Amino acid sequence: MAKLTKKQKALAEKFDNDTIYGVDQAIKLLKEAASAKFDETVEIAMNLGVDPRHADQMVRGVVALPKGTGKEVKVAVFAKGDKAEEAKKAGADKVGAEDLMEDMQNGNLDYDRVIATPDMMGIVGRLGKVLGPKGLMPNPKLGTVTPNPAAAVEAAKGGEVQFRVEKQGIVHAGIGKSSFSEGDIRENFDAFVGAIVKAKPSGAKGKYVKKVALTSTMGPGLKIDLSEIEGV
Repeated sequence: MAKLTKKQKALAEKFDNDTIYGVDQAIKLLKEAASAKFDETVEIAMNLGVDPRHADQMVRGVVALPKGTGKEVKVAVFAKGDKAEEAKKAGADKVGAEDLMEDMQNGNLDYDRVIATPDMMGIVGRLGKVLGPKGLMPNPKLGTVTPNPAAAVEAAKGGEVQFRVEKQGIVHAGIGKSSFSEGDIRENFDAFVGAIVKAKPSGAKGKYVKKVALTSTMGPGLKIDLSEIEGV
């Protein structure tokens, strides 16, 4: 068993895994506990009462975090002509068609988001086995297959987060950085949780949101008081 570092021991002594924290209290404690040499990501994890193996219990969508993610998002766009130029001006990191497809087939997949115009889906479809497992396949329901790629690029760069529930019923995402103000993290927290609550599927039975926890890259996991969250 790996030995705990002095910082990890100090955190373990300071935080009780059984304690339920208010949202603002948890955010404050996570910021105080952030001690890494880099700007730690603040993450949320929600345990939902769904079984995503059933289509009517899938939870998936996008949410625009009002204060952004604090992360530099790399975006690739499949487009031609004027749409390609618009995407480049909007800040896309890579724009192309057949050439971009070949580049990705060769293993160059260092992107956080892949966007395509509808007329490019014939090309993009050949990348299903490559993009699918990484969650990068463009999807009209997520706004990544669109006739307006420039707007999609701006949204991705500006703090739009995609979410999808995992097999165990857990959905998680980064909602900011430890350098963010407490108020900014709280705004992003509320926006993300609100999107998950709004995305409640028709097949969900019983309690929808079972648990919510906040953590940071190197910090403790703090259980959140569900009574502070509307709609759960």
